[in-house]
This record gives sequence, C-alpha cells and structure tokens, in this order.
Amino acid sequence: MVDPTRRPRRPTAPDGLVVVDKPAGLTSHDVVARMRRIAGTRKVGHAGTLDPMATGVLVIGIGRATRLLTYVVGADKEYVATIRLGASTTTDDAEGETVSVTDASSVSRSAIDAGVAALTGPIEQVPSSVSAIKVDGKRAYARVREGEQVQLAARPVTIRRFDVHEVRPVVVAVTDGVVADVAGLDVDVTVVCTSGTYVRALARDLGASLGVGGHLTALRRTRVGGYRLDVARTLEEIDASPEDVPIAVLPLAAAARATFPVRELTADEAAALSYGKRIAGGQPCPDGPVAAISPDGALVALLDERGDEAAPVLVFAPA
Repeated sequence: MVDPTRRPRRPTAPDGLVVVDKPAGLTSHDVVARMRRIAGTRKVGHAGTLDPMATGVLVIGIGRATRLLTYVVGADKEYVATIRLGASTTTDDAEGETVSVTDASSVSRSAIDAGVAALTGPIEQVPSSVSAIKVDGKRAYARVREGEQVQLAARPVTIRRFDVHEVRPVVVAVTDGVVADVAGLDVDVTVVCTSGTYVRALARDLGASLGVGGHLTALRRTRVGGYRLDVARTLEEIDASPEDVPIAVLPLAAAARATFPVRELTADEAAALSYGKRIAGGQPCPDGPVAAISPDGALVALLDERGDEAAPVLVFAPA
C-alpha cells in the first residue's frame, strides 16, 4: 500500500555541479545525504569538508560530475571569519571546551597585524587535533574522542591573503566556573588559502603568537575555486523546485569551464578523444588538466597538455 503522506521520488538530476550554501549545524556528509534525496540519485559527493559550525560554499557533484570533484577540492578557498583572542579551546573553535583564558585588552592592533603577517605566505601549519586527517587509518577526531593525545605533523600550506577588517573588544565569559568576565578581542578577517589549510589553526596560532590564546567563533566559506556565494543556493531553495522536475545543476561543460583552462576541439579531435586516443598538443599547461570542449559545447575529456601530444585523463563522452 502506498503511503499518501510520503513525498514522491524526484526525477534523477542530470550530471553536473550544485553549489550549496551550507547552513550551520550540518556536516558535509549531512548535506550529501540530503542532496541524494533531492537529486534522486545516490551518486553524489562533495568537494572539501566544512565543519558543522561553518557555513557557505559547498560544491556538490552529481552523477558523472563527481569525477570533477578531485580537482575542485584542490582549488584555493576564501573565507570570512571571526577570531576571538583571549581564550583557547580543545577544538580551536567555539564548539570545544575552553582550556585557558587570558586578558587580551593590552594586545594592540599593530601586534595583531604583525602576527597576521607572520602567518601569511608559505607556512608550515599543524592541523587541529580534531581534524578529519587519518592517523594509522583512523580519523584524528575519533582518536581524540576516545581519549588519545593526538599530535599531527606540520604540513605546508600557503596563505595568499590574511586581511584584518575590524578589531573590537568583547567579554570572554566561561560558564563552567573556571573563569568569568575577562576582556577579549574579536578580530574579523578574510583568508584566501590553498587547499588543506585549517582556518581554526590560524586562529589558534595567532592567539599563541600574541600570548593570549585564540579560537574561531565564526567561519563562512565564500569561494571554492571559481565557485562563489553568488551562485550558491540553500538546501531549501534547491528542494523548492516542483517534485516532477529534476533540480537545476551547473552542466558538466559549464562546471569544467569554471574549474579548468579550456581547449576548444575540432570535430575530429572530439571523435578521437571519445575513443581514448591522444591528439596533437595545444597550449602547454603544466599546472593541471585542461577541459576539452566539443564543437557542440559538450565536455569530452580532461587532457594532460604537458607534452607534444595531449592525452585524455578522464573521458566524459566515450564513443
């Protein structure tokens, strides 16, 4: 018997990307689970984890577009964030327990600027111990929850921009009886960084360098590669389309154009690539794949253009 209260299955979405404006409180996996229902398919993935506290751009791949996510994950990210100076937490953000509180009222703007400058450019960053990095096959955060002491190795990242916008006084109040009403500072910043950077680790390290501790109280991702908030939709907006119509996606070719350099193909080149054959090299591109677009505007393949011949890395339109 059919349950009359059950929502009908939406038609399967076409292959493509959807840029979601993730709300606070959901994990990236939660968003993928919601999108599987909304898109009518289980072939859904995301490009780059956002913590539950964080909001903003989460790029979702559907169908064959999941094959593009490996490259989207590696793109630069942009964030707006608030760093609270004067308190350190177990998770380096507001979701953790406070472990130390220090009066930060004497910290000057010039000292903050100097600390930010020292954390700009190529740096060696130690990720937060509660990150999703695997240690001997198990996530670091899982080991911490089980009571283990986890110390992750530093890794190279590049902070392309670390801009301070506003510094304002706040009261740091710890309600567990340890400390109450200590002067802190909230620092609003914009960070542009390479993949693998932890903004909460920047907050931790800035606070440590100033001798007062620090953690992240707000984080919003405003860009992943070529995908910005202005094209992002909330889950509610995506799900509001008619039940009998597939959701709108950014088609494969448009998604590739926003992610990779583009090579326009001739009909003969498109046909050769569809069989997995190499074609004559075009403009050399040593930094990564090139999107090969057919004369009719379809994504045919991703190409390795580093040599005299262009070799298909992934073929999206097989013969």
